[in-house]
This record gives sequence, C-alpha cells and structure tokens, in this order.
Amino acid sequence: MKKNIFYAALAAMFVTSGILHYSHASATTQIIVCSIAIVLAAAFLGKATESVAHYAGQRMGGFLNATFGNAAELIIAIFLVKEGLFEMVKASITGSIIGNMLLVLGLSLLLGGLKFKVQRFNVMLAGHNASLMLLAVIVLFIPAVFAREFTVEKTETFSLAVAGFLILAYLLWLLFSMVTHKNELADVIEAGNGQPSAHAHEEPAWSKRVSILFLFLATAMVAFVSEWLVGNLEDFSTRFGLSELFVGAFLIAIIGNAAEHSAAIFLAMKNKIGAAVEIAIGSSLQIALFVAPVLIFVSYFMGNTMDIVFTTYELVAIGVAAFITKSISRDGTTNWYEGVLLLLVYIILGIAFFMV
Repeated sequence: MKKNIFYAALAAMFVTSGILHYSHASATTQIIVCSIAIVLAAAFLGKATESVAHYAGQRMGGFLNATFGNAAELIIAIFLVKEGLFEMVKASITGSIIGNMLLVLGLSLLLGGLKFKVQRFNVMLAGHNASLMLLAVIVLFIPAVFAREFTVEKTETFSLAVAGFLILAYLLWLLFSMVTHKNELADVIEAGNGQPSAHAHEEPAWSKRVSILFLFLATAMVAFVSEWLVGNLEDFSTRFGLSELFVGAFLIAIIGNAAEHSAAIFLAMKNKIGAAVEIAIGSSLQIALFVAPVLIFVSYFMGNTMDIVFTTYELVAIGVAAFITKSISRDGTTNWYEGVLLLLVYIILGIAFFMV
C-alpha cells in the first residue's frame, strides 16, 4: 500500500512539474514543485540502485548510481556550455565535487554512524580513492598556474591535452578497479560490532531486469526534472540576489546530484557503507576525471572551447574538500563524528561562496 502511494505521488509530481514548465508558471512555483519531484525520483533511484547492487555487488551498484546520477548534471552542463556560460559550468563542477565529498559523504557517515557505531569499507579502495582525489587537485591546479603565461590558443590546446589524459586516467582506473584488481577491492560487509550485516542477505525489491529498467527510468526522470528546474534558476537567483558562483557551485550542484544524495544515505543507514562511499567519492572522481574533461571536448566540437582554468576560490574549495576527505577515509573505517566534520567544512564553504 505504501509503495503504491509513493509511486502515485512520484508520477503526480513528475507530471505536475512538466505541466508547470510548459505552461510557463512562475519560477518560484516551478522550483518548489520540481524540488519535491526530484526528491521522490531520487528515492526511487536509490531503491533501484540498491536492488542492482544486490546482483552486481556494492561497488558496481555504487558506480552505476554515480554514473546515472551524474548523467543529469552532464545534461545540464551541456546546455550551459551551448549557451557559453563557462563560468557557471566550472562553478557547478566545483560544487558537484565538493558537494559529493562533503555533503553526500558527510550525511552518509553521520546517519549511518548514528545507527552503527563503526562502519568499514575496503582499505585498499580508500587508499586509491585518496590518491585519485589528489590527482584531481593537482591537475586542476597546474592549468591555473601555467595558463597565465599562455595565449588563448595555447590555453585551449593545453586544456584539451589535459582533458584527454584525465579521461585516460579514469578509464584505466575502471580497468584496475573493476577487472584486474576486482577481488582486492571487494566489498566489506559487516556491522559496526564486527558481526555480519543483517542486511547482507536481504532479498532485492525487484528482479535483475526490472531493477536495471527502473534504474534507467529513475535517471531519466531526474534528468528531465533537473533541466526544468535549472531553467528557472536564473530568474530565481536574480530575484533573491544570489551570485553566479553560488548558484553554480551550490544550487545547481545540489539539484543535479540529488540522486546520489538520497541513495548514498539510504545505503549507509543499511550498513552498506562501501556502496555509499563509492557513490560519494566515486561520483566526485567521475566529475573531476571524466565529466569535466568530456565537457571540454563537447565545447570544442561546438566551436567554442572551454578552458580548464578554475578560479582561486574554486581551487581552494576543491583542495580543502579533498584534504579532509582523504584524512577521514584513508583508514577504511567511519563514524558519525567524521560525518559532522565533513558537513561543517561544507557549511563554511557555502557561507564563503554566498558572500563572494
């Protein structure tokens, strides 16, 4: 009965969002309704991801959720690139990276830690995630320093070269983690007291085919509603006096990653912290090493190349987020207080971005 009510509410909010969008209702009304629709669609996506993870493993389930969740943000960013709004695109990339590492992971550790005293995931995976986060920071810092001495043409060429190597690094990471060292990076499924998790043998909600179908369906719904919502953000931000940097780094990033937010939290609360970490950190890495470089090439083929030079504010935010996330996740264990630390850093960065 509860499931039927949820599905009915999801369908109703999705249809209502579409009607308001195409009937050109007020921006504020659309944002409120679309936000509710995204929350419901994200919960649906989280359930589908959990079901897929039962068949494919926590890591693959987390990877699929990060990928499908980032699809919404990639679609939004492509529209922004087409309009030449490169600064907002880079701000949204920054917001997505720090949002996943600080907000999504922070909430997951906090709520999961309140239920389970200590949660564990693969230590080797934690180490490699930390190294990749540092790689992303280094690669983003280098263009910001050296591009000052380059001409516009050289900056564009350098950006394309860096983007190509980042994509290569990400593809090699997938080969390493999913194929050659799959067993070494296997999931750790146990409760906080060291006993096997009570949820390890839960039956999935749907069959394998239905789970995959619902994963695609939920992602499509999130993508559509996100696009409708973002289309009203400019009017909304102007009305309330919000800066382009704050809108891109926080509002668009939070909205575009709503799917990962709920899915990671739900999984952490079921002591599936491995999948939650894969969603949060894996999504940040995917944005930095794959989505951002892809947008560089997309802009190139559209005839107006976006460079990979980020502002000092954005670089500081990414560097701070990577540093504290690496410090917290390197030992492969988590607790609720570590979640609080991540959330505090996110709030402080949000205040700083709001005041810029």
